[in-house]
Amino acid sequence: MRFELYIAIRYLRAKRRQAVVGLVTLISVAGVAAGVAALVVALAITNGMQRDFQDRLLGSTSHVTLMRVKNDGIHNWEPLLERMRHLPHVMAAAPGMYEQVMISNGPRAGFALLKAIIPAQERTVSDLLGMITTGSAADLAPGESSLDSADAALPPLVIGNELAETLGVSVGDSVMATSPQGELTPLGVIPSYRKFRVAGIFHSGFYQYDSATGFLRLSDAQKLFSEPDVITVINFKIDDLDQAEAVGREIEQAAGKGFQTSNWMDENRELFTALALEKTVTFIIIGLIVLVAALNILIALTMMVMEKTRDIAVLMSFGVLPGQVRRIFLMQGLLISLLGTAAGLVMGYVASWAGGHYHFIHLSAAVYNIDTLPFAPSWRDGVLVALVSIGVSLLATVYPSSTAAAILPAEALRYE
Repeated sequence: MRFELYIAIRYLRAKRRQAVVGLVTLISVAGVAAGVAALVVALAITNGMQRDFQDRLLGSTSHVTLMRVKNDGIHNWEPLLERMRHLPHVMAAAPGMYEQVMISNGPRAGFALLKAIIPAQERTVSDLLGMITTGSAADLAPGESSLDSADAALPPLVIGNELAETLGVSVGDSVMATSPQGELTPLGVIPSYRKFRVAGIFHSGFYQYDSATGFLRLSDAQKLFSEPDVITVINFKIDDLDQAEAVGREIEQAAGKGFQTSNWMDENRELFTALALEKTVTFIIIGLIVLVAALNILIALTMMVMEKTRDIAVLMSFGVLPGQVRRIFLMQGLLISLLGTAAGLVMGYVASWAGGHYHFIHLSAAVYNIDTLPFAPSWRDGVLVALVSIGVSLLATVYPSSTAAAILPAEALRYE
């Protein structure tokens, strides 16, 4: 063992008359551990929020969306859809038709964005139909529309669980959908309304979708919205999420003039920018705990230097160099930092694992868009936190170690 390290370890073992120094040292270790653990947990929560938002967004929406610039719908869409499916980087494509409607059940009502789909194709670009907890999406399969006959069975509709709770309905109940796109009469435009049967209820855990999204058959939607054989968008799933913008431009060029695309990155840029900023601010604010712990290390080492002045003078009179004395106290600070950082990393990762595994912290989905607090600890964050903790702690040792190295043996031992 190096001489400096041996002395540093001996100094950390406080004797009875150095109990105050030992207590301050323990507080310093605990402070570093608390700061590191808090940072690991906070960064794990931020990573979890970003991961959950991205996963649920990408599971609920398409990667790239193609639409008309004038938003007048895509006519003769089947040949275009088939051609788009064979483009490079395109894994799947599905037609869709969106319309904002009001859904009511007696006096209870709510607004929803209905998406008309062909289920077999929709499943290739979105996971929402796979999140049905009650009922089934089987009735949404293409078939003869039942909107023409009042005596026929009501057409099926799949809605989110939050919307179902707002309306007070369950599978098998009927609801009324009112569309602002109605029929033109001498008295003006009369909204179009039709009854639907709730065939399924899905739960994605993403409040935005669970509270205001529904699915119906494409043929039923075209009749409800008076848009025969027209779709509004073509949704795409691509092989590289980070290349969504470039692939979108290729899809635009292949579709021809009059088309434009949007992608998941553009639609949610503000959200992920805010999450990245939140992570930075969290690191700075929680990192102040580590700074406070570093001040405790400074105090502990300063008290140690004052306590060991005579011992340091004796060592220097035996030939110990000032640089060696400086390294003794630098190693003391390093040992305190390493102990605290190691304990903090263990506590932080254990707490993050427990939070992510047991989901014991619940959130209001109406406020946060997710119903449980997610944890996603990253080893990169652990390395960064450890480096910052050790670096700040070593900076705190500069003053006391320099003070110890500057002790003059003759002055320190004059009155001994």
